[in-house]
Amino acid sequence: MGNLLTIAAIITDSHLHSPMYFFLSNLSLLDICTISVTLPKFIVNSLSGIHSLSLFGCAAQIFFFCFFASAEFALLVSMSYDRFVAICHPLHYDIIMTPARCIWVASGSWLSGLIYSSVHIGNMFRQPFSGSNVIHQFFCDPSHILKILSSDVFHIEFVLVAASLGVFLFCFAFLIASYARIYSTVLKIPSVEGRYKAISTCSPQLIILMLFLISVMIALLRDATDSTPILNFLIALSYTTLPPLMNPFIYSLRNQKVIVAMSKMVIRMFSPYP
Repeated sequence: MGNLLTIAAIITDSHLHSPMYFFLSNLSLLDICTISVTLPKFIVNSLSGIHSLSLFGCAAQIFFFCFFASAEFALLVSMSYDRFVAICHPLHYDIIMTPARCIWVASGSWLSGLIYSSVHIGNMFRQPFSGSNVIHQFFCDPSHILKILSSDVFHIEFVLVAASLGVFLFCFAFLIASYARIYSTVLKIPSVEGRYKAISTCSPQLIILMLFLISVMIALLRDATDSTPILNFLIALSYTTLPPLMNPFIYSLRNQKVIVAMSKMVIRMFSPYP
């Protein structure tokens, strides 16, 4: 609901039609899609007592989860560049971040997620599995699926994961360099109010990025076989639901413009006068 209200407020308020809020609306949409991949099916299965999922359903879950998660990471990188241009090169901001370029950047984020997910799913499900088809998890966790792959597929998937890790580290280095430049520029602003305003516009991206990276690293680096089922469940719940849940609180409830736009939208909806 928080993500839906954020998208609606940005669309209906012309004062929020800027690159930063355009990327924010894309982020909220990705959060809605990400949380819709796992939780609805989990709730239905829990209420109906069903504890099985078809192979096609499992592949679809992993495909869309990897798609939206990787697209969100790419979008967070784009948002960090937007804040870098806005703070470090404010006079050239309108020239660099044109509407057409913003659309291309957002489309590239979605496309990169689609390519990344397609490559992994095409390789992961191209041969039969060699292990048990029982997964002690509330959705088809990719880390659990990797443990029951045949040896040939596992080696190819390992190469893909290693290549993805290289791209991930490159993007992470780009993010660190961008935020280092941003904060070094902010410290040079003479007024305290100006420094606070500049930091408040880029700190949400940094908070969400760190939350996203920490949850993904915990999911990838943990050994599921040495953990209890309830611990695996809590960890999976954290990286599948925590980022989409926290994004509206970090962005919307801390952003005065978004709150004002939401208030106007609600007033228009329930006002008896046109």
